[in-house]
Amino acid sequence: MSGSLLRVAVLLAGLVGAAPAVAEEMSPDEARRFVIGKHFTYSCFEGTKCGGRIHADGSVAGYIQVRGSSPRFVALPAGTLGVKGSAVCAQVRGMPFQPCFNLQKTGQTSFRGSISGFGFAYCDFHRRNARVEMARGPVGRVQSAAAGE
Repeated sequence: MSGSLLRVAVLLAGLVGAAPAVAEEMSPDEARRFVIGKHFTYSCFEGTKCGGRIHADGSVAGYIQVRGSSPRFVALPAGTLGVKGSAVCAQVRGMPFQPCFNLQKTGQTSFRGSISGFGFAYCDFHRRNARVEMARGPVGRVQSAAAGE
C-alpha cells in the first residue's frame, strides 16, 4: 500500500490498536451514534493531523496536514464509509482493498481508530465544538486538494 493510500485509510479511520485499558470496542451502530455529524480533530501514529466531520451518508469532509505540510481540504463522496457485516469499512477509489476499522471508545468525547490487521496504523480522535473552534480563527492556511494549491 502506498504512503498516500495509507494516509487516506488512516484519515478514514475516523475514521484502534494499542488502546488504553479503559477503551471499549464500539459496534458500527455505537460508532455511528458517537461520530455522525460531529466535528473531530485527530492525530495519527505517523504524525498526520486532521480534523473534520463524517456525515450520515458516509461522506467525509475536513482537512489533513501531513507532517508539517500546509493543511489541505479533503472531501470524500457519499458511501465512502459504511458498514460491512459487523465492521465499519471504507470504499476509496484507487485502493487495492477495502479497509475496515477497529474502533474503541477511549473517553466521553474520544475514540481510537485503527485499520483492521494493522494495529500500529491508528489515529486518536477527539470531539470538538466547531463553533468554539471557528471563533478562535484559522490555525493555518488551508489549501484545496481539488485545486492542487
